[in-house]
Amino acid sequence: MNNPILAHSLRGEMIENRHRGAVAVCTPDGSLLHSWGDVEALVYPRSAIKALQALPLVETGAADHFALSDAELALACSSHNAEPAHTEAMQKWLKRIELDQDALECGAHPPLHEPTAAALIVNRRAPGRIHNNCSGKHSGMLTTARFLGEATRGYIKREHPVQQRWFDALADMTDADVNRLPWSYDGCGIPVIALPLRSMATAFARVAAPDDLPAKRAAALERITAAIAQHPFMVAGSGRLCTEVMQLTGRRVVVKTGADGVYTAALRDQNLGIALKIDDGSREAAEITLLAILSHLGALQAEEREALAARARVPIINTRGVLTGRREPAALWTQSLATN
Repeated sequence: MNNPILAHSLRGEMIENRHRGAVAVCTPDGSLLHSWGDVEALVYPRSAIKALQALPLVETGAADHFALSDAELALACSSHNAEPAHTEAMQKWLKRIELDQDALECGAHPPLHEPTAAALIVNRRAPGRIHNNCSGKHSGMLTTARFLGEATRGYIKREHPVQQRWFDALADMTDADVNRLPWSYDGCGIPVIALPLRSMATAFARVAAPDDLPAKRAAALERITAAIAQHPFMVAGSGRLCTEVMQLTGRRVVVKTGADGVYTAALRDQNLGIALKIDDGSREAAEITLLAILSHLGALQAEEREALAARARVPIINTRGVLTGRREPAALWTQSLATN
């Protein structure tokens, strides 16, 4: 089936690009409350499931053993900008577990935050592994390995216990047989497992409403979401939608981006989970679609929608500073949810 057009960009008043995709909205028991497009097709969730990958960090006792702060726990769930606040916290964390950034197997890339990347160039410094946007997740994995006395070299391999633990957590949270699903390696080097959007949305409904889960799992999720909500800057950073949404909504709406047009959300007040994927991988279209579905579900209050208005319909400015068009939700979002 062809997925519906979820967002588009206009040049002048003519649609230039159409972004198709799919969205699933689920309850904690796995029921599909709303859907657009094929929500059973397999997609790679990428970084949108980092809160689930952080579960072993809490559940093994590693976070308590090394006295991780809430800010550090938020970093474990992050795709951070590598701004000074991020990298300084990362260095302190790694020092506490008696490692340094050379132990990270995520590779190096320039900071996502352009002023920070420019400062490295001015100071003639090359980006390090600590600047990788996934270095917080990798530090969390190293922390569990250190606590359990496991090898830190090769922790990114599929067969390493560090990876197997979060596979098990993912299977429990999604009701998916993860060992039978396609997998490959993510941009940061760890395994990534393909999942249906419906399964991802179910998992994040359980993140939003963990009461029916085993007590240990429910407590871990409560701790993780509280840390994320208290430190949204650590999850992403300046100019990032994840941070901006959670600075406004706190724990009520927990959102997380993944590469190539993926987003997840846990709606605490409504006990709902959302997962979406833009077919062509457009980050901008994914952000616009996320805000559209949050608005339709009533997850955002009027003042929050107003604060995010410039994100929901984004002007396109050319190199001369002239307005040439805009990115905006597709027409289907003007229809009632009752028709879907």
